[in-house]
Amino acid sequence: MHDQTDDGSLLKWLPIVDEYSRELLSIEVARSITAADVVRDLARLVRERGAPEFIRSDNGPKFVAKAVRKWIEEKGFKSCFIEPGSPRQNAYIESFNSRFRDEFLNLEVFGSLLEAKMLGEEHRYKYNHQRPHSSLGDQPPAEFASRHPSPLRPTASTPKDGADRQQNQPELS
Repeated sequence: MHDQTDDGSLLKWLPIVDEYSRELLSIEVARSITAADVVRDLARLVRERGAPEFIRSDNGPKFVAKAVRKWIEEKGFKSCFIEPGSPRQNAYIESFNSRFRDEFLNLEVFGSLLEAKMLGEEHRYKYNHQRPHSSLGDQPPAEFASRHPSPLRPTASTPKDGADRQQNQPELS
């Protein structure tokens, strides 16, 4: 997902969401996001939360890169790549990305990358602890997760690659 700072500098966002609890596990922002960045973030989440049952993503270059596929294979995780042009296969992420844009990106003007990182983490906290989700019985994700431990290992989803601020887009995993 793309955005920009007030001086027009590019910002790329990498949200990672648990499909069961709807928790926003990570929200990375940088000038560019590489396959190595994806592997680093996923590895950190596996250390912190345990191994996921599977990792779902679109076919964006950073997700299908050799380094990401190799890491997933080495860890023994299942991977689910949606078919190109099939956003319904990734409907939850599509919905998340639309809300992330409407409730956060479209409301903020970032003066710097550092400010975007700080505000992104603030949004992640509010999203997980304060924002009710109708699919979770109007509970915030963190509350739902504490009351309903996953019957399976967590699943993580990563967003569709390449949405920009001017587009009215739904997406995510």
